[in-house]
Amino acid sequence: MLEGDKARIEAIHKLIGHRETPHTLNGRIPYYFDANGRYEKKETLEKLLDHAKKISMFDQIAIIEEPFPEDADINVDDLGVRIAADESAHTAEDVIKRIQMGYRSIALKAAAKTLSMTLRMAKVAHENNIPCFLADLTCTPILVDWNKNVAARLSPFPGLKDMGLLESNGHQNYVNWKDLVSYCPYPDGSWIESRNGVYHLDKDFYEKSGGVLRSSEHYLNLFNE
Repeated sequence: MLEGDKARIEAIHKLIGHRETPHTLNGRIPYYFDANGRYEKKETLEKLLDHAKKISMFDQIAIIEEPFPEDADINVDDLGVRIAADESAHTAEDVIKRIQMGYRSIALKAAAKTLSMTLRMAKVAHENNIPCFLADLTCTPILVDWNKNVAARLSPFPGLKDMGLLESNGHQNYVNWKDLVSYCPYPDGSWIESRNGVYHLDKDFYEKSGGVLRSSEHYLNLFNE
């Protein structure tokens, strides 16, 4: 597994590592690894990070999300890279525990962990100067707008130029994505589609709260049939 991961990150870095972006402070593409508890031991992850250093990739790693199983009691403070908690952070109390274990970012899921709990988690993280970002969970467009509303009110993510960080992959997984977009209260909203990987949240977005306070006729009709 480890050798496969080394080969994979090296192939990716050779393909895009040299490319530039105007959205980061160093002008280079940031890497976001979502490990989903893939590594059972800290030593295994350390070997992957050593390889990342060898291929000059390490400095571009913005986040490694949830590298260890949820129940693993592993301190990550000395890994030299920002480790984020996701599946292991269900509540505000979990956020505190992970911070004590050296985690330096929290993945929020407004559409999955409930908006009220998400705000509690964000508050605790903010009080401890820990940046948050919004993870996706393959959200439909209307739920991505929930995430946008939270992401838009967080502090800018470290390494980015005055912007938050939001994962969105639904358009890569739903074959009827355009139909799902049409179910949004404001399907033609300027904030609906990303442009060059960035959601532009303008005055119209804030005035309409991204549509989350307005009912969707499509979903309402599902209960009226």
